[in-house]
This record gives sequence, C-alpha cells and structure tokens, in this order.
Amino acid sequence: MLLADLTSPQVRDLDKNLPVLIPIAAHEQHGAHLPLFTDSYLLGEIVRRTEATRSAEVLITPLQWLGNSHHHRDFPGALSAQPRMYLDLLQGMVNNLLDDGFHRILILNGHGGNDIPGQQAMFEIRQQQRQRSDLLLLFSSYWKLRPTEVESARGFQQTEMGHACEWETSMMLQIAPHLVGNYREATAVEPNGSFLPAYRAWVTQDRSAVGHIGCPAFASSEKGEYLFTLFATGVAALIDRMLCWNGHSWRD
Repeated sequence: MLLADLTSPQVRDLDKNLPVLIPIAAHEQHGAHLPLFTDSYLLGEIVRRTEATRSAEVLITPLQWLGNSHHHRDFPGALSAQPRMYLDLLQGMVNNLLDDGFHRILILNGHGGNDIPGQQAMFEIRQQQRQRSDLLLLFSSYWKLRPTEVESARGFQQTEMGHACEWETSMMLQIAPHLVGNYREATAVEPNGSFLPAYRAWVTQDRSAVGHIGCPAFASSEKGEYLFTLFATGVAALIDRMLCWNGHSWRD
C-alpha cells in the first residue's frame, strides 16, 4: 500500500510489523541518450510492480528523487544533495517511521551513488538504537536483489549494472521509449575498475568523458521487460523474508 494515499489515522492503526519500503533514486546526467530522471523512472516502475503484487504486505513511502550525485556535477542538470546532508535526510526519514512504531524498514536504492551514504545511514541508526532488539534495518540496490544472473542467451553483453548502459537503456526503452535518444551510436565504455581490489575514489569524468558506462547500443525493450521482471521478483522475495522474520534474531 502507498503511504501517500493513507490518512494519518489509517497509518496509526496499521500493524507495525508491516515492512516499510523507502525508494530512493536520483536526478543526474545519463549520457547523451537518456533523461536526467532515469534512475527515478526505473525505480518507480519497480516499485509500481512490487506494489501491484504485494499491496497488502508492504507500506511504500513516496520515492525520494534527490540523491547523492556530486560525482556527476561536471555534467549540466545534475541535482545533488551534499553527502553529509544526504545522510541526515535518509536518517530523518527512517527515524520518522521508527517514531511511528514501524521497525522493519528497507531502503530500496536505484542509484549507485547512494550506496555508501545509504548503508552508513542505516548503520548509524542501529548504533543510536542499540538498546533495541526488534529492529530490521535493510539497505539494498534493486539490481543486487535479482534472484539469478541475467541470461546470456538473451543477447546481453553486460553482466552487471553500469550507467546509462545496456540495462538502464533497455528498461527506459520498455517504459518510455520517447525519452530515449540515439543509443545505437553510443560507443561502449568499459566499466573496468582501477587499483582493484582497493576502492578508488572517482568522479564520472575520470571514467567516462561521454557520461555513460557500459554498452547502450545493445539495448532493447525486450531486454528491459526481462530486467524489470527479474528485479521486481527479487524485491518481492526480500519483502517476503522481512515478513517472515521472527522479530528478534540476527538471522532470517
């Protein structure tokens, strides 16, 4: 069910064991062929599909479109919260829900730049609430919840999520093809890391002068539908695990 559609008394009367899903995404550049709101469009569709199949089993907050996108600020149009401000924003949303009595909370992420601050926000809240044993505070990006790897037989060139890549372009072709530009002539930009296994700090222009990372030219709407189904299935499975949690143990 959607929190935005409920009245305050209805929220007060809800079973507080109900899992709460907080979708977070971004507004930032996606190369020359995808719109700035891509991450929010894609996560919004995954949330829509999740709500359609799990409506009575999960409470979904409005999508938070402002993300931590400072690494994209070399490209015009990116709107970003300062990283430390973003930590406070996420913690504020979660603490609002804790104050209302909910205690099974998932931040579902649709933008890679939110990973580190999102996990940190949940980690800090757990330390602040260390006396409690009834909290289930989860963070995950939707593409990490897929139940299986993508099937190479479907023609995928990528095996992992990139940026304005084969995967994201395919999903945009499925839900909003009129917003997709000339992806067929976009050159492949390898996602290879540097100095692995160490983590190297970066901004987007370090890795891609054109703004995308991956292989957009191989995208198709059919691949997009397949990916949406895969990712929504993974999100629903995690909600089921949240519902089945016994309310106090470390393991599900």
